[in-house]
Amino acid sequence: MNKARSIKQNPLPDALPNFRNLGVTLRILLICNGLALLLAMLQASAWGEVPQRMMQVATLLAPVLLTSLLLLWLAQPWLARIPYRLGALAVSALAVALTLATYRFGGELYQPPGFADAGFGAVRHSLLALAVSAVLLMYFRWRSQVLSRALHEARLQVLRARIRPHFLFNTINAVLSIVRSDPKRAEAALEDMADLFRMAMVEPRELVALDKEVALARQYLSIEELRLGERLKVNWDIADMPPDALIPPLILQPLLENAVYHGIEPQLQGGTIEVRLYRLRDELHLEVRNPAQGQASLHPNGHKMALSNIRERLSLLFDVEAQYQVERDAEHYQVHIIIPYVKGQPA
Repeated sequence: MNKARSIKQNPLPDALPNFRNLGVTLRILLICNGLALLLAMLQASAWGEVPQRMMQVATLLAPVLLTSLLLLWLAQPWLARIPYRLGALAVSALAVALTLATYRFGGELYQPPGFADAGFGAVRHSLLALAVSAVLLMYFRWRSQVLSRALHEARLQVLRARIRPHFLFNTINAVLSIVRSDPKRAEAALEDMADLFRMAMVEPRELVALDKEVALARQYLSIEELRLGERLKVNWDIADMPPDALIPPLILQPLLENAVYHGIEPQLQGGTIEVRLYRLRDELHLEVRNPAQGQASLHPNGHKMALSNIRERLSLLFDVEAQYQVERDAEHYQVHIIIPYVKGQPA
C-alpha cells in the first residue's frame, strides 16, 4: 500500500490516535456500540430479542470500554513515544486483559447457572475484544492515512495562497519604491517574504511554537507597512500568551492578511487591527479583530481560500476540539479560534 506523503515527499509514519482527544473518544464509543448492536442482531432470532441481547452485550462492554478509555487517557504520553506496532499490541492486550478480568470477577452476571464451559466463554470474549481492538486500530490507521493526504492538499493550498499575484506584486512594488532610498529596509522586506514562503513548506503535521508564529506575523505586517504606512496600526494583546504553546503553522498570518485586505485597504484613513492571544485553562485562544466599514465596496467577493483552509486544517488536526468562530457587526469583523493548549518541549 502506498503511504500518504507530505509536501516534502516523506512518508508520514503510522501513529496511534490521541486517546485524550474528544473526537477520538466519541468515535470509539460510536464504533463499539455499533459493533455491539450488530452482535446483538446476529445472536437474536427475532426483532423483539434485539433489545434483550443488546443489554446482555452492554453489561460486559460498558465496564470494559469505560475502563479502557480511562487507562488509555492516562497512558497517552507513553503511547505517543513508543513505536506504532508496540503501541497497537499494548492497546489490544489491555482490551483483552480487561475483558478477562471483568468476565472472571463478574460472577453469575456473565456465567449464569448451567453454563456449560466457562473456559470457552472466556476465550470467546477474549477473541471478541481482540477483534474489536483490531477494527478500531485499522479504522484509525486508515483515517490517519486519509487525513495525511488531506493535510498534504491543505498545505499546497496554503502555498498557493502565499504566492497569489496581488500579495507578490504588492511586495515587489513596495520594495522597488525604497530600494534606493532605504536599501536596508528593502533587504529586510525581502528576507521577511522569504520566511513566509519557507514557512509554507513546513511539514503538514508539524506544530510550531506560538512565539515563532507571532514573529512571522510581525514580519508579514512589516511588509504591509511598506505600502500602507501609517494607515496600518496593530494593537497586540499578548500579555497572557503562553509562548511555548504549539499551533499549526500559518494560522495567525492568514488571519492578519485577511484583516489587512478587507479591513484596512478599503479605509482611506486606515484603521487598527487588534490581536489578542491568551490561554484559558486547557484552551488556547486567538482573536483577530479589524474594521469592517467599506470593505464590501472594495472587495465584494473577498478571498476566502486561506480562511477556509484554516478551518479545514483545524478540523483535521484537532477534530471536534477546535472551534472557529466569526463575529460581525456594522463596524468590526472578528475571528476567534479556540484550540487545545499543547505545550512545547523545552529547548
